[in-house]
Amino acid sequence: MPTFNKILSIDLGTEYTTIYLQGKGVLLREPTVLAVTNENKIKAVGYKAKEMCGKTPDEISVHYPMKDGVITDNRVVEAIVHLLISKAMGIKSFLFKPIVVVSRPTNITSTQKRALIESIKRAGAKEVYPVPNTVAAALGAGLAIDDLKGHMIANLGAGISDIAVISLGGIVEAISIQTSGDNIDYAIVKYILDKHKLNIGKKTAEKIKKSICSAIPVTKELTINVKGSKTTTGLPHTIKVSTNELVEPIFPFLKNIIDAMVEVLQKTPPELSSDIIDNGIVLTGGLSKLKNIDKFVKKYLRIPASITEDPEYSVIEGLGYLSEHIDRYKSMLLSKQ
Repeated sequence: MPTFNKILSIDLGTEYTTIYLQGKGVLLREPTVLAVTNENKIKAVGYKAKEMCGKTPDEISVHYPMKDGVITDNRVVEAIVHLLISKAMGIKSFLFKPIVVVSRPTNITSTQKRALIESIKRAGAKEVYPVPNTVAAALGAGLAIDDLKGHMIANLGAGISDIAVISLGGIVEAISIQTSGDNIDYAIVKYILDKHKLNIGKKTAEKIKKSICSAIPVTKELTINVKGSKTTTGLPHTIKVSTNELVEPIFPFLKNIIDAMVEVLQKTPPELSSDIIDNGIVLTGGLSKLKNIDKFVKKYLRIPASITEDPEYSVIEGLGYLSEHIDRYKSMLLSKQ
């Protein structure tokens, strides 16, 4: 693969797409959302499209084309990526077809990988090199993945959680599970409905999660006013929700992540397991911003856990690092085809 002065890195996430340009850094981060009219004309992309969710008239529909970390609607993904590249690059996007380094779930089928590559190519890329989320996140977290030591990384995203043990630049053991930030949002929606008889949307649940949710009970609770429609009357209503009442509803999904970590650890060679005990588990991705999730992991695994700085950017920073050191990682990128 030749060195090229225009390499784009794209973290194509279920919730957000982030674009990094070699030599420039992160150019753009916007929701992976597209709004279109009944005539199939694009109405909005990114933040503007997300703002329309739940508020559109019949002639406009809002599409989230990624589910569980993989593409469910190729045409919508192509449109989103093309528009976001154009927005990030401006007039330059029409002057060249970039090489693209793109994130992918750690465990996907060859068919899903081909679909990802072809979608990015149709969106305007010259060449496409998919990189596992866990490898990118580990690089973004500053881990020395090329050395002999074992590193355990858990990238907890909006649509999928990827967990892996990495050593000598490769994945030793890994698992991808469909338990993620979205599951926490829907658990909150269900709890508010069942307990308080209040209908709320996913966007409101996400706000609750980010504002007051904790993985474990806390001594000093936070509260938030939640607005929705009362099921008994259909009228607007406001309730107050506190931190500790949400711990139980989200527990099953956090336990799924712990179970996946256990499965990976059980398959990891003993020599690498000792490294993980010493170095701990590194948490990245949006869900790792959930309050006290590191303490939750330590409680159930008896292994220290740490959260990277700006965990939502770990994958794109890792992809960007690859683009900045393209010659060093050339063979690794080619092996990911």
